[in-house]
Amino acid sequence: MQASTDDITGWLHDWQDGDAIARDRVFTRLYAELKRLATVVLRGESGHDTMQPTALLNDALIKLTTAARAPAADDRDHFVRIVARAMRQVLVDRARRKLADKRGAGEAPLSLEGHDVALTASPGELLALDDALSALARLDARAAAVVELRVFAGLTIEQTAQALGIHSSSVNREWAHASAWLKQHWAS
Repeated sequence: MQASTDDITGWLHDWQDGDAIARDRVFTRLYAELKRLATVVLRGESGHDTMQPTALLNDALIKLTTAARAPAADDRDHFVRIVARAMRQVLVDRARRKLADKRGAGEAPLSLEGHDVALTASPGELLALDDALSALARLDARAAAVVELRVFAGLTIEQTAQALGIHSSSVNREWAHASAWLKQHWAS
């Protein structure tokens, strides 16, 4: 039996109020969808070829559950975006650990063309992208969210529009704006 969006939203709010059973219900209902998202993120990933989708998802969920407070998700789609961001953070943290002994000096930045950067980037390139994306988020949070969902979660324009609750033409504009900004500031 499929839980309605209202059930998941209610459970998210109950989790925020400290209800661990509601948290478990959210995980149970969304786990398969979130695992598919993790699979997309890792597909073809050269820098993280030893990590499995289940491990990535579980690490992201652990990150969320060990935080001082439950994620402030408004609804199911917002929660999926929060999990996608946590997956990005897990991959970035892993890349930072890999580079602890060797710094990727002189690496040329990858292009966002084809938006599979998260799948083919070296740890150094992934860190540079994360730094640039964090800077973009301070200037334009929605543009950064579009890049995050397209690059790290592998969502299409339409899926990104649905996740953000905006029209696909707005996603296209934000994608073009963010891509141009990142090309200018990525390796700077």
